[in-house]
Amino acid sequence: MVIERVITRDEFAAAAHPGRHDIILADYVLPTFDGVSALGIARQQCPDTPFIFCSGTLGEEVAVEAIKNGATDYVTKQRLGRMTRTIVRALAEKRARDDKSAAEAALQALNDTLEARIRERTRELAATNTALQDQIVERERAEDALRLVQRLDAVGQLTSGVAHDFNNLLTVIAGNIEFLDRAVTDERSKRRLDLMRGAAARGAKLTAQLLAFSRRQRLVPTPVSLNQTVVSMRDLLQSSIGGAIQIETTLQDDLWPALVDATQIELVILNLAINARDAMAVGGRLTIETANVTVGETPTRPEQPQPGEYVMISVSDTGTGMTPKVLERVFEPFFTTKETGKGSGLGLAQVYGFVKQSGGGVRIDTVPAEGTSIKVYLPRVAEGAAEAPPALGPALDPRVHPPGRRPVLLVVDDDAGVREVTATRLSEVGYTVREAASGLQALAALDADSDVDLIVLDFAMPGMNGAEAAGEIRKRWPAMPVLFVTGFADTEALAQAGADGADAIVLKPFRDGELEHKVATALAGRASPGLRLVSDRSRNG
Repeated sequence: MVIERVITRDEFAAAAHPGRHDIILADYVLPTFDGVSALGIARQQCPDTPFIFCSGTLGEEVAVEAIKNGATDYVTKQRLGRMTRTIVRALAEKRARDDKSAAEAALQALNDTLEARIRERTRELAATNTALQDQIVERERAEDALRLVQRLDAVGQLTSGVAHDFNNLLTVIAGNIEFLDRAVTDERSKRRLDLMRGAAARGAKLTAQLLAFSRRQRLVPTPVSLNQTVVSMRDLLQSSIGGAIQIETTLQDDLWPALVDATQIELVILNLAINARDAMAVGGRLTIETANVTVGETPTRPEQPQPGEYVMISVSDTGTGMTPKVLERVFEPFFTTKETGKGSGLGLAQVYGFVKQSGGGVRIDTVPAEGTSIKVYLPRVAEGAAEAPPALGPALDPRVHPPGRRPVLLVVDDDAGVREVTATRLSEVGYTVREAASGLQALAALDADSDVDLIVLDFAMPGMNGAEAAGEIRKRWPAMPVLFVTGFADTEALAQAGADGADAIVLKPFRDGELEHKVATALAGRASPGLRLVSDRSRNG
């Protein structure tokens, strides 16, 4: 225990500092000043230090007043035995106060930090919740996109199958119309045949649109200047949409060449222009724009382009626009908002299929009652690769054959009507035609007599399809040329089957002279028939 003793006011004032003493014992009457003054100094300089009076003259009233002024306790000199207990109690109370103050300070600090932690945790939870909401939205968008892709793919598979069967029917119808046209002489029957021919042509157009949507059409990508395409189509577009609609063009000067099928992109532009016309009931403005575009963002819908460089062509109108519900279904085949008989619902489906098959994408910006802008993104030609496509050679006359010999063709098709039309057309231009109703029948016919110059082979047949039949034919007769005939152009499958270029494929229904021309081309490109027959016969005995 350390005791410090002072007598004067100055000494007491100099010693009374917070934390320096555990307790102050003061006489009430001092030589140079009094205990009340000492209490005042202590309350001012070290208010937390216990202060106990000890006096022989302190009366009860004075003692009570002193305690009111801040003294902890008092002890009379007549009863000094109480001093120890008083000091112990005062120190205990001091410790209790200190502990309480420390606890309150700790609690306050905890409250302060707790509030800060709560604020921080609230921010973290808010950020996590926002991220979660973004993930939910993104997941829902991805699921919607996946469902749309699955729905479009399912419809695409269905439409390609329907188009194949429909093209077989159209081949029979159009072929027999052509045969009848040669035999009919009266004008009334001629007019009826013309009506039938027009209906068959419209059916062929519908199936072509179905195949475009299902991405089964055969494309011939070449470097194309979209600026020249738009300029060359202006008169056609104006006549198609009418004089009440003003056409404006905004064409980029240094536009990249696009790698697309030139014929199909013209149909796409025409389709978009007609749709724009139908959206503007009482005239308006149609704007066609071209631009070089670099896409950086990830697509959020299946029709949108992947990141990369594209040549963009947009067709914008000032028409009725689309509602969100219409926008969700706008690329589905046969979906249309037009009146019955005014639209097939295949225009935008054809655009979608062509653009996706070409490696591009589509974006639609629309505002109800204000208008729509449809942007088509097409792959650009790599720098240095924009050469013009090679010129086509002179058309071959299918009636020109080697002297003294009629080429022998084997026509293979499971559809008897199509087979009859094909055989008749080829017979009429001077070929000897044999027929087979399946791949197995074709192989059996060749086993019996392989003196055949060309196989005209249907691609889609039950059992052994055209690809399998062609593979087996090439194994046994490697020099035998094959010309594929198909109601839908599955480009990848045809390439795997050995169809080398557009001249190795004839599409149903047959266009004027296409079948005959490609047969003549295939025959002209093969080796001498006599040499091939010697080779074949030596192999097969």
